[in-house]
Amino acid sequence: MAPDKESSVGWGSLALINAAIAQSKQRSGVNWFLISLLIGPIATLLLVSAYRHPPSHPSSPDTRQQ
Repeated sequence: MAPDKESSVGWGSLALINAAIAQSKQRSGVNWFLISLLIGPIATLLLVSAYRHPPSHPSSPDTRQQ
């Protein structure tokens, strides 16, 4: 493969990985995929360092007080 094709495959793979990370953090995978196509590794850094919001249901087993 030519170097330009290899880099585009790598960039696209990174965008897919970022979409999966975004979905695991309950964010829009499609939006982060598109953002990742533009800014690539910077999007990964933003996703990994972003705060994950707590569950929205106060009665979930993880948030009940005992």
